[in-house]
Amino acid sequence: MRIGAVISGQQSETIHRANLSAIMRTLHEHGPRSRSELVSVTGLTRSTIRALVGELVVGGFANERPATLDGTPGRPSPVVALNPTGAVVIALEIAVDSLAAAVVGLGGEVVSHIREALPAERTGLDDVVAALAALAARVARAIPAESQFIGYGVAVVGVVRRSDGMVSMAPNLGWRDEPLGVRLAQVLEPRRPIAIANESDLAALAELRRGAGIGYDDVILIWGSVGVGGGIIVDGQALTGADGYSGEVGHIPVDPEGLPCRCGSSGCWETVVGSGALLRRAGHRTDAGEGSVDEVHRDAERGDPRALAAFAETGRWLGIGLAGLINVLDPRLVLLGGRLASSFPFVQSSLEAELDRRVQRAIRHLVRVTPATLGQDAPLLGAAELALESLIDDPVAWLRDRAATLEAISA
Repeated sequence: MRIGAVISGQQSETIHRANLSAIMRTLHEHGPRSRSELVSVTGLTRSTIRALVGELVVGGFANERPATLDGTPGRPSPVVALNPTGAVVIALEIAVDSLAAAVVGLGGEVVSHIREALPAERTGLDDVVAALAALAARVARAIPAESQFIGYGVAVVGVVRRSDGMVSMAPNLGWRDEPLGVRLAQVLEPRRPIAIANESDLAALAELRRGAGIGYDDVILIWGSVGVGGGIIVDGQALTGADGYSGEVGHIPVDPEGLPCRCGSSGCWETVVGSGALLRRAGHRTDAGEGSVDEVHRDAERGDPRALAAFAETGRWLGIGLAGLINVLDPRLVLLGGRLASSFPFVQSSLEAELDRRVQRAIRHLVRVTPATLGQDAPLLGAAELALESLIDDPVAWLRDRAATLEAISA
């Protein structure tokens, strides 16, 4: 069905909202497009595209420029692009050992960015909320006066209920049943909507729109650091589960005789592929921190046999866990993010060998495993994408708010 088709029972305002949303989403996810390309992508008429683009331009969310002449007959269609600072969000991230904040505009453009270390003794909810509020206030100074501030997106290394931001479990922070959403709503200024989700889910969203997942609809991202998380994209949509708890692949039981996990179980996947397991195999203390993981990487680059063997065993267990996920979900792309991205050259051989042994043959030749490309900030960028959804889903409401903001500035 064409996006612009009239559906029985729908009001014209509903159709208007859906059509405007389709244009914004196309420009946000795929970059500038000519009016002619928007006609082709959305199925709307030229006159409808012209009118809707005009609304976005007047509202400050988009601009138009003449197309470059290419020698073909006829007048070229104007090119439409979103105005990156027409609307912005503040993205926040709570990782195991760091906190981050960024101002991000339409099209995923980063306006301002800060990342700071999170000391182990400062991981309690009170300390983290206070530190995040301070970081948000600092990056907010970079928001242009004419920008429309949409809200906050928050990535957290834990199991999160999306409806209210309750973190039911974040073992690597020592959290259980912590009301992160409620607490942030009490301290963040200005008051705007706050969307909170698991860091791996948001890293997968960022890679799908801005990174190695562009062009794919079925993607699994495995995010590795101290623990292991996963983000799953099925048919272009995030697989979040009933309450947003899905994707906790690090707690798939893979070793019946395995070590205790911080989640309270034992033999979980992250106990054999997390950084602690790598350090243990390489002969390092498991509580020595990320610096020791870097040291194991340097040893492997120098050809140290013990370091290489440690990575090979990690790759084997990665393959065991991934084989089950691939057989169930039939993805076309598996991305390794976080620490696993930099480890890929050392784990690839044993990982691929395990997949060859365990993945159904019909699926195996179709799936590709590769490092993610957005680096450490992928969850932060995904948090920005999550926060921008309220604008992209309902541009009409924000255009009205935008008009009121511009009127106040000019008064």
